[in-house]
Amino acid sequence: MKKPNKSIVARDAFELAAALGLKKEDAVAMEFRARLNRKIVELVKAKGVSHAEVAKGARASRTRITAILNGQTMGVSTDFLLRILYALGCKTVPTFSRIKRAA
Repeated sequence: MKKPNKSIVARDAFELAAALGLKKEDAVAMEFRARLNRKIVELVKAKGVSHAEVAKGARASRTRITAILNGQTMGVSTDFLLRILYALGCKTVPTFSRIKRAA
């Protein structure tokens, strides 16, 4: 008899990375990409633009843009997410902060 799969709840990228056995560095990348994706979705809604309009501005297919807006970013580069943001009239300004190390 098979054991049922145990559900795991992850509240942030760091908990998800730990649950998947990934490194903390992977969690940072996941969080960054998730923030980019949330901003893209926010801008599309706020501007009221169609997926086709976003696709034209980002030089991509409408199908690919729709997938990204639905959170399906597997295989999508960070560069491409930045290009979509630019097409939506948004530039990114990176900020850096020190990592707080556990004692």
